[in-house]
Amino acid sequence: MKVLMFGRGVIAVAYGWALEQAGHQVEFYVRPGRAAEYGPTIDLELLDARRRVLGRRVTATWPVRYRETLEPDHDVDLIVVSVQHYSLAEAMAFLGPRVGRATVLVFNNLWVEPAAAVEALPADQVAWGFPGAGGGFDDDGVLHATLLPLVFFGTLGGPPSDRVRAVRAVFRGAGFRIRETTDFRGWLFLHFLQNAGLHTQSLRLGSLTALAGNRRAVRESILATRELLPLAEARGVDLWRHRGDLLPFTAPSWLTAPAMSWLFGHFPPMRTVMEAHANPEELRAVCRDTLAEARRLGVAVPRLEAAEPFFAAEQVG
Repeated sequence: MKVLMFGRGVIAVAYGWALEQAGHQVEFYVRPGRAAEYGPTIDLELLDARRRVLGRRVTATWPVRYRETLEPDHDVDLIVVSVQHYSLAEAMAFLGPRVGRATVLVFNNLWVEPAAAVEALPADQVAWGFPGAGGGFDDDGVLHATLLPLVFFGTLGGPPSDRVRAVRAVFRGAGFRIRETTDFRGWLFLHFLQNAGLHTQSLRLGSLTALAGNRRAVRESILATRELLPLAEARGVDLWRHRGDLLPFTAPSWLTAPAMSWLFGHFPPMRTVMEAHANPEELRAVCRDTLAEARRLGVAVPRLEAAEPFFAAEQVG
């Protein structure tokens, strides 16, 4: 399959590498002029946990292909879009007249209504997913990241189409396990809120690394997430349908906080994600947008409000 990764971010590079290793033809769409700026290779320091619980270390210099234009008559089969949630509207507007016959996999955080987010695209050409990976580029441009074994897929109701099932087959063929839900809208909103709860503490402490292993801060992030669940309900999410995913936040925090703290600080795949993340503005934006929605809907979120000095807009830059 011919796969176009939209942009050259952490998720695009990590999964682009994995898909190429599985035999697919992978290219990156980048803005005009960026290909020369980036150069013909990407240096990788990956912890690949698809087949080993503790992960396999991969150090590589990967030759990559870029394109800086995308005409409507292109021959791309799959376009993978993983951008910051606040950049998705721009990406969709760009792809709308250029999607051609490709399937577009929306593969990132989302806080707006999913159907509205992709209204520029033909509805039957959209697939919904979320990566099980994370990390960041260091100052020398080396990607430090973890590839976890799970990839999350879903629909906005009903079974997946043949086109969407073909996307899942691509990821299964690359060694990933698929977790599926028919309420992907609810799943995305809850994941966004989990991030907001976590970052009330990571931003307060100055980094995700400082949060790792800090039981008290992890407990506070759990309680912050718990306070945010009524916001999901206010947006029409049925929490019961996601009770398994929410168990770490609804179970007694004295039980879950030590487990999550250990996972963040000592489990190598998660520790790599925590240590390598390099985009604090993304974390601030998640918290800002969550708080704005809570205020709009009149939902009390005291822990998120208390953390506002650490993510207020004037903090940017």
